[in-house]
Amino acid sequence: MPFLGIGLHVLVAIFFAVHAVRSRQQMYWLMILFAFPLLGSVVYFFGVYLPASRLQHGARKVVAGAARVLDPTRELRAAQEAFDFTPTAQHRMRLAAAQLEAGEAAAAARTYEECLQGPFAADLEIRLGAARANLACGQYDAARRHLEFVRRTDVHFRSEQTGLLLAQALAGAGQAEAARAEFEAVVNRFGSFEAKAEFAIWAAGAREYQLAHRLQNELQSTMDHWNRHTHTMNLPLIRRLEAAFATVPRH
Repeated sequence: MPFLGIGLHVLVAIFFAVHAVRSRQQMYWLMILFAFPLLGSVVYFFGVYLPASRLQHGARKVVAGAARVLDPTRELRAAQEAFDFTPTAQHRMRLAAAQLEAGEAAAAARTYEECLQGPFAADLEIRLGAARANLACGQYDAARRHLEFVRRTDVHFRSEQTGLLLAQALAGAGQAEAARAEFEAVVNRFGSFEAKAEFAIWAAGAREYQLAHRLQNELQSTMDHWNRHTHTMNLPLIRRLEAAFATVPRH
């Protein structure tokens, strides 16, 4: 039995070690986990894994959303100050993300392009951010190139988000059939509320009214089972849906 207990501790430590490597934690965590498998795993769980887990993802989004409402440019100011003081690659990445979040899409696109110069040219997170920024400011071909780079490099990297952004870039570039095929592929693979909502928004704008109404009914069926918290979390997307369907003819 003691042998089995030790084995379990080691397995748990290995699990957290893999998480530490994938989430790019400081390497001293590996030493702690393997030097003290039981205690190290407990400390890592409460100090790193739990705060970063999906259990607190919703709460963090609510707090961040409230902070943006109270002071919408706070993070942008902080990111700009940090970059001005120490113009490192990490601070440039933070600045790009803050610019995009603040609605300064064109500035964000330029900053992301600067981030991709040099050793971070193949960084997929930066590529995805660059795609979002270019999409937001109407640079659809540039967005598509970044997304295709992501998909070529790692087809499993944020595949749902990559697919939705690519579909939107194709739609923006006037490639309706390709956009529809990409939306359909994402919906068939993931079937998430977000994927169906983005597809419905596109369908409404493309005057694919039969498809739009079918998706609208599916989305409403999902929302009927939501609690107030879930509805609040998805409110920005719901408002975009309502705006898209405002001009759609009723059945």
